[in-house]
Amino acid sequence: MLPQGLGSPWLLGPHLPHLAILLRLTPWGCRSQLPGAPRVGGVEAGEASAQLHRRTQAVNTRHLAAEDVRLLHCVGDPGVSDWFDENYDPDISPVWTRDNIQLPSDVYYWWVLFNQTEKACCHLSLPPRAGTLGISVLCYSPSLNPTASQVLLRLFQVIPGRSPYGSWDPGRCLRCAVVGNSGNLRGAGYGPTIDGHNHIMRINLAPTVGYEEDAGSHTTHHFMYPESAKNLAANVSFVLVPFKTLDLVWITSALSTGQIRFTYAPVKQFLRVDKDKVQVFNPAFFKYIHDRWTTHNGRYPSTGMLVLFFALHVCDEVNVFGFGADSRGNWHHYWEQNRYSGEFRKTGVHDADYEAQIIERLAKAGKITLFPGK
Repeated sequence: MLPQGLGSPWLLGPHLPHLAILLRLTPWGCRSQLPGAPRVGGVEAGEASAQLHRRTQAVNTRHLAAEDVRLLHCVGDPGVSDWFDENYDPDISPVWTRDNIQLPSDVYYWWVLFNQTEKACCHLSLPPRAGTLGISVLCYSPSLNPTASQVLLRLFQVIPGRSPYGSWDPGRCLRCAVVGNSGNLRGAGYGPTIDGHNHIMRINLAPTVGYEEDAGSHTTHHFMYPESAKNLAANVSFVLVPFKTLDLVWITSALSTGQIRFTYAPVKQFLRVDKDKVQVFNPAFFKYIHDRWTTHNGRYPSTGMLVLFFALHVCDEVNVFGFGADSRGNWHHYWEQNRYSGEFRKTGVHDADYEAQIIERLAKAGKITLFPGK
């Protein structure tokens, strides 16, 4: 099942408990921890958020500043966690580029077929013409659609198609914040801490105007799929999370001809973003997370898990906020007035409890530090 529109829990980003997490991670370099930050061990499924809150209420993290960071050890250091060492692959690229345009066959068929039961049609604003997208798309199906590499070649005529993330520099310490959409951000006062990072990654709707004190005001990377996409400021990278080949057709259209207005739901006909900053999430990286980290629990990983591991592979330090239930156990977005929403827990697409355990296990291994919000 694909995300069901803008009112759905997919706007949370992660369907996993979006525990307000402070991650300080690096695939190769430094890991830091804020002074007094709690270390959290393994927790049984369903209890992660509640126990995390109980263990960390005494820690005052409301006004932690970037200069309070102290280096501890490298996340990539071997021997800290056999589980992490066995599963972590520093060489796989989270970005789909010209260099890895051809997916391995097992990845391609998994990516195409995991939503094969969905029927997604796209409506064209005008009849397709020669010299537009070069694709006449009336109704999408995996068997009739152009291959992903064919569509990507057209997309890479519009966007750079290169990874902006270079090789590791031992003198660099790139600090990143991954900001989920949990209601536990409200009243947490994390805004200044979030804004004090080099990269700030947000997911789906994620409004900031009016929520600056708790959620921050700056964004450098925004992860969305077509049905949740919105216009972005010129200094923000749009990272497309594609669930189907049609999503690649849509982004090509939205940045050029505007032919596509509908997939399985209405989508933006034109998208105002910086074309030079558009990136595409790599399905091979998607499957890597599904195989090694969530180990096929749920139909596929939540968007939150995708962004979390994206950060693990491109950043030296990563703080992640706004994941999980609030202190009362409620699941809702920080911009919602209804504390008792949270139907996403019932979708069955992702295994929220298992994903929470993965986060807890990363904490127990000393790879991350978790903060609960309010």
